[in-house]
Amino acid sequence: MAATAAADEVHRVVSVALDAAFYRAAYPDVAAGGADPLRHYLESGWREGRDPAPWFSSQAYLEDNPDVRRTKVEPFFHYLAHGRREGRPVRPSAKGERYLLSAAGRGGWRFEAAEPSLAAPEPQRLGPSPEQLADERALIAPEFEVEFYLQANIDVAEAGQDPLEHFLITGWLEGRDPNPRFSVRDYLETYPDIAAAGVNPFVHYLRAGRAEGRQPRSELGFRYQLLSDLRPVAVRTAEIAARAAARKVDPLARLSQALAASRSGLRDLHVTFSHDDYSANLGGVQLCLQREDARVAALGRDHLHLYPADPWPVVREAGEPGLLGVLWNGEPIGFFKPKTVATALKTAAGATTPGQRTFAIHSLLGHSPEETAEILGAVGLTSGWFWLHDFASLCAGYHLLRNDVQDCAAPPPGSPACSVCSYFSHRQRHIAAHRRLFERLDLTVVAPSQPTLDLWLASGLHPGARTVVLPHARLEDRGPAPFAQGRPLRVAYAGVPSAHKGWEVFRDLVLRCEGDGRYTFLHLGSRTVPGLPLAFHPVVVTEDQPRMMQQTLEAVEADVVLIWPLCRETFSFIAYEAVAAGCAVVTGPDSGNVQAFVREGGHGWVLPDEAALTQAFEDGAIGKLGRASRKPRLYDLEFSNLTVDLFEGARRP
Repeated sequence: MAATAAADEVHRVVSVALDAAFYRAAYPDVAAGGADPLRHYLESGWREGRDPAPWFSSQAYLEDNPDVRRTKVEPFFHYLAHGRREGRPVRPSAKGERYLLSAAGRGGWRFEAAEPSLAAPEPQRLGPSPEQLADERALIAPEFEVEFYLQANIDVAEAGQDPLEHFLITGWLEGRDPNPRFSVRDYLETYPDIAAAGVNPFVHYLRAGRAEGRQPRSELGFRYQLLSDLRPVAVRTAEIAARAAARKVDPLARLSQALAASRSGLRDLHVTFSHDDYSANLGGVQLCLQREDARVAALGRDHLHLYPADPWPVVREAGEPGLLGVLWNGEPIGFFKPKTVATALKTAAGATTPGQRTFAIHSLLGHSPEETAEILGAVGLTSGWFWLHDFASLCAGYHLLRNDVQDCAAPPPGSPACSVCSYFSHRQRHIAAHRRLFERLDLTVVAPSQPTLDLWLASGLHPGARTVVLPHARLEDRGPAPFAQGRPLRVAYAGVPSAHKGWEVFRDLVLRCEGDGRYTFLHLGSRTVPGLPLAFHPVVVTEDQPRMMQQTLEAVEADVVLIWPLCRETFSFIAYEAVAAGCAVVTGPDSGNVQAFVREGGHGWVLPDEAALTQAFEDGAIGKLGRASRKPRLYDLEFSNLTVDLFEGARRP
């Protein structure tokens, strides 16, 4: 147990500073093999004399510190956890001589190939001299936010390090920000002269950059950052395939033994497929599956859930490695080959007269259509339901975001509007895979909202399928909501702080309106981004507490919930929870079911763009959505049982 904890600590600390881009560039064999740089370095790389960052030589550190070498501890971890506080010197990697900060390095050190130096460089310390350190500390201290830095960098807090000193010596080199208004990465990417000079960007900004009109964050906005971070689908797929090929397979006997412990002897069986383990992950689809599972259990039926053991970003093709994780009646069993699952099912159910057997495909990501059909065939299933929780059946970019930043509305495959997107190369693969699934199985497509179904049908990519709309929730009126006069408008963001969910739009509003007494900003979710002038209320929605978000929004009496996703939401629980709690919803035109829900029910505003959103706050028009002006009502949320509602409804007279 202690060994595991120690290994986890090494992994956590080294993961913060290891430069993956440098490692791949310096060691092409690692890149060619698709190995994860962090894992490779910790498992074998450091013993082979490989370096984790361009400024650190593993071999030199061990040579300069015989006491560390004798302990046989990994040198980079020792330096990060102990050596730098002890003032131990480091040498740069011998793999190259020129290092610079640039946009290509994404705010961290970038490796530039060079001939190895014949003479070993003199040992040198990282960071400024004591005199320079004192000068820079005095300069940035007034604008350095200690609590922000510690909350954003847990390793620094846990190590008990002086956060300001950490930032000055190594933090900025690792791309860590001194406050929420300044981005180290943005500044260095925007101003390559500062990157080339190798100076601390925040020090430069305070000393000269602000007076020169330089911007503390990129004026290009967060969408530029998303584009900059975009990784090709082929690269992500290759990484997952390599991980999947190395995963240990559990034996058939374990699955057979689990299936023998059955509620119905497999007579009454419900089989589901999704992209992950709904019992171990949080999210809308996971909560849907938890409700479906609970209702299946209440009916006394068995529930087999299958998901890819590794999180594939695409549908898996024949020949690509991949195991299936198995949940049997809500309990994790292990990871098995798809053929093993089909064999075990056929054997276990072979002597049982079929009763009520059904299936639902909630996601095909990480699954093979042929293997899926084979598993279902093992228990005699060919007719079932296919859910549109996303648009993976139309594109590998299942959010329908061109290059992850702009709604595309599923243009015709091969069209100019499609070919400019990074998902273009894998789109046909996804369409063909889903088409094969529809050809082999008799599927009814289920959409959680009408706009979702309309877009899916308009694509024309899967003609002839039966369809049905079944919302995940509906509102039941329970009376007027309380409200108070004469207080600032309470504007909330609910959920995970994700750019695709609109967090960056909300964040910019918070900073733009800082100090404006007309507004109070709130964030409700499982975690937040530290250092922003807002009140955070922790909220975790679970199967046991499905209304926690609604109840918290109601308790804090939020006036407005901003829901500004980049992608079309197929269904938004947050929108329903907000309205049920008496809040108005403000959204944009490309938010899918959110904008339709707001327009049809008069539940808030649908604004044309982000400029209109900013204007509404600047001129105060958003104040019209305050509770005192709207006099809203409260609602109960009635959740559906998803697929169970469909097959139970089909049996009713």
